[in-house]
Amino acid sequence: MEQSIISSNPILFMIAVLLIFMACYTALDLLTTLITIVKYKRLLYIGSICSMGVAIWTLNFVVIFTFENTGMASYNFASIMLSLAIGVALAGVGLLAISYKQQFLHMIFCSFMFTMAILSNYIMGMFALNNSVQFNPLLLVITLLIIFSLFLISLLVLFYINKVSQSSLKPVSTLIMSAAIIEGYFLFLRVFPVTGEKEINEFVQLSPFILYLVSFVSLFILASLIGSSTIVGRRLAKSDSTVSDIRYALDQSSIVAITDAEGIITYVNEKFIEISQYEEHELIGKSHSIINSGYHPQEFFADLWCTIKQGKTWNGEICNRAKDGEIYWVDTTIVPFMKKGKPYQYISIRSDISRRKRAESDLRVSIKELEDMHYAINQSSIVAITDEKGIIVDVNDKFSEVSGYKRSELIGHTHQLVNSGYHSKEFFDDMWKTIQNRKVWNGEIRNRAKDGSYYWVDTTIVPFYTVEGKPFQFLALRYDITERKQTEEMLHRQDKLAAVGQLAAGVAHEIRNPLTSMKGYTEYLQLDEKDENRLEYLGIIMDEINRVNEIVEEFLELSKPQPLILETKNIVPIIQNVLSLTEFDARKKNVILFFDCYHEEILIRCDENRLKQVLLNFVINGIEAMPDGGEIKVVTQLKEEKVHISIIDTGVGMPPDQLRRIGEPFFTTKKSGNGLGLMISFKIIESHLGRVFVESEVNKGTVFNIVLPMEIVKDFSNDGIEKVGLV
Repeated sequence: MEQSIISSNPILFMIAVLLIFMACYTALDLLTTLITIVKYKRLLYIGSICSMGVAIWTLNFVVIFTFENTGMASYNFASIMLSLAIGVALAGVGLLAISYKQQFLHMIFCSFMFTMAILSNYIMGMFALNNSVQFNPLLLVITLLIIFSLFLISLLVLFYINKVSQSSLKPVSTLIMSAAIIEGYFLFLRVFPVTGEKEINEFVQLSPFILYLVSFVSLFILASLIGSSTIVGRRLAKSDSTVSDIRYALDQSSIVAITDAEGIITYVNEKFIEISQYEEHELIGKSHSIINSGYHPQEFFADLWCTIKQGKTWNGEICNRAKDGEIYWVDTTIVPFMKKGKPYQYISIRSDISRRKRAESDLRVSIKELEDMHYAINQSSIVAITDEKGIIVDVNDKFSEVSGYKRSELIGHTHQLVNSGYHSKEFFDDMWKTIQNRKVWNGEIRNRAKDGSYYWVDTTIVPFYTVEGKPFQFLALRYDITERKQTEEMLHRQDKLAAVGQLAAGVAHEIRNPLTSMKGYTEYLQLDEKDENRLEYLGIIMDEINRVNEIVEEFLELSKPQPLILETKNIVPIIQNVLSLTEFDARKKNVILFFDCYHEEILIRCDENRLKQVLLNFVINGIEAMPDGGEIKVVTQLKEEKVHISIIDTGVGMPPDQLRRIGEPFFTTKKSGNGLGLMISFKIIESHLGRVFVESEVNKGTVFNIVLPMEIVKDFSNDGIEKVGLV
């Protein structure tokens, strides 16, 4: 007889419904646990698909055994087991999709798989009863849509409602899913009518086999529930412990605040209250504008909000104001927490960096002061830093400017590079002894520039030592005192000249009168003397009288200096003329003269005769310094609007102690000299607004350097425009 509804044992049916509900709940519980944890994913997935497969298969199993047949052999157990396997497999595919992503398309696919699992289980159950399957296509499509819709609704309830916690929604979703499974079987009974011999309302007796099987399925579902609860419980306990530890650590070290999506404070920890000086109730429900110091511009916070609303973590330093008005700084990290692509709360973790910011501010002030001092020192002083061995490691621009060496030429060398040879070895030994005894050394040093010129520096050397007492660098601060030294030297020379002039004024006339008488009588005696021996003696007397007369003339020169007659002259022919005058004497003493000049015309303001006197004096001194012959080279160069004339000989040279006394009256290195010639020459050059410096080295020669200002001339071109330049 064909029946639309098969009667069964109500107890068995209620057990089946309970098992379905329990299995669905277990499957969803394991699924949500699988989504949220990292460990046990495979185990949870297997448990979830088995539970869902059993939920789908249970009612089909009960329906099969509601039919009373002649024996157990009339059931096809292979089909029954196959239906269970197919249900588990289809449920597994659906759950795999939903566990990967909880999106709408994945939910549609999962609901479709569950629907197919119910359909396949029912059809396989009919085959297990050895019944033929007949169906109405329209009713079948409607039934499938109803079952599919119920499954989809249950998944949407679980995963798409955000305002209620998932634990509260899980029973509702389970109830809808269970209804989908139970309703599906009753609908399929109408779509696929089943014929049987049982009368309506006749109960099927519960056999021991059915009881054992139902008990096994119940135990399986209960074990799954207990297992999932245990895993979740352990996970939650561990998470609670970890979260508690993290929260404790954060509360001890950081300032923590939680705000909602609108920036309203929902939680603050004790450190936030402590540093802001607000009570908790004064902060909760307010925004962070309550502690805004006004230090940052509006764009600063606009950028902050733009960053965190995009789901990105923001980090930066913020200046806040406490309740009492005190400013404090915090290093802030704001982490957004997202739901469906939108932030629902923000956690800000801050560290108090007020002390560091104050230190940075003080450091900036100190650095600015140091920079100002460094700039001032660089503008006024010559600075060099050397290592413990005296190797230069750094110099300032003024050092390069004064020495004429580039920075790259100085670094890596010692100060021997600018040593003029003026100071003795003992001078530098005393300097090193002082600074190595951790004392500051101060003194005046004469150095030699790259172009050979000399310059004087007032030097202070400060030693720097490590904690262990070892020197690691020396700082030398120098001031250019060349002009002062030249002035002192000029004044010293003028004092000597004044003394000599006074002596000359008092003595010259007293000597000259008897000298004239002596010269006259000697000449008279020479006229009448016939004895050759006497004539020789009288000639010697005349030579000595002339020599004394020359000295007297030089005395008179000092006492009554002649005024200079300055004219614009070309110095090149003047030097050539001097060399031509001395060429004969040079050739007699086997001395070769050279003139080196790349310019045909160099104009200077000078007294030509007085300048020739100086040049003759220096060249003759050079010739006399080479008794065995040699070379004299006169080199003329233009440097920085000045004329440099160097008279270089290859003579015997002078030691440093003699070099220091050059130009002093009555000091000379020649047997027959009196030292007044060089003194007068220096005075003539000084009257031309120039200077003379002498370099000498024993057995290598001497260099007399004359520096004179050039004449600036005005040139009017054809277009009438005035042009100023140096010839």
